[in-house]
Amino acid sequence: MERILIRIAWFVGLVLVQVLLLNNICLFGLATPFIYIYFILALDRDVDRNALMAVAFALGLLVDVFSNTPGVNAGASVLVAFLRPSLLRLFAPREEFENFEPGISVMGVWPFVRYAVVVVLLHHTALFFLEAFSFAHIAFLLLRILCSTVLTVLLVMAIEFIRHKR
Repeated sequence: MERILIRIAWFVGLVLVQVLLLNNICLFGLATPFIYIYFILALDRDVDRNALMAVAFALGLLVDVFSNTPGVNAGASVLVAFLRPSLLRLFAPREEFENFEPGISVMGVWPFVRYAVVVVLLHHTALFFLEAFSFAHIAFLLLRILCSTVLTVLLVMAIEFIRHKR
């Protein structure tokens, strides 16, 4: 029960931080952090894929509602949730694969960084391509994906290091 309450607090907290603070940040007109993706990154490995996709949809939809973006966050989040079990198989230590919460303490720093970069890059690629829905300004779009990915991964790692210290 306590674990569920902690997950709900993380869910609500990340959505609030995203819609109230981070949606208003756009560094150099390129980089916008999307920290709510951390919730999908850090969920237990044993969460069923369908449940994970439902939670990701709800998470993305909440961000969409408060950001006035019609479904782009929900679509990108569901894509990442669908691919997450396969990505965990690639980056997780084999001996720890049965039931764990992805993070630095279990995976180690560099495997978690690689996992986070791939997940965030996939999320941002889907998000920005859905948002633009065009290849007209592909160079700007790719630069925006890259800069937002770097900023988001830095924030994810900061949260993870803070959680790891406790």
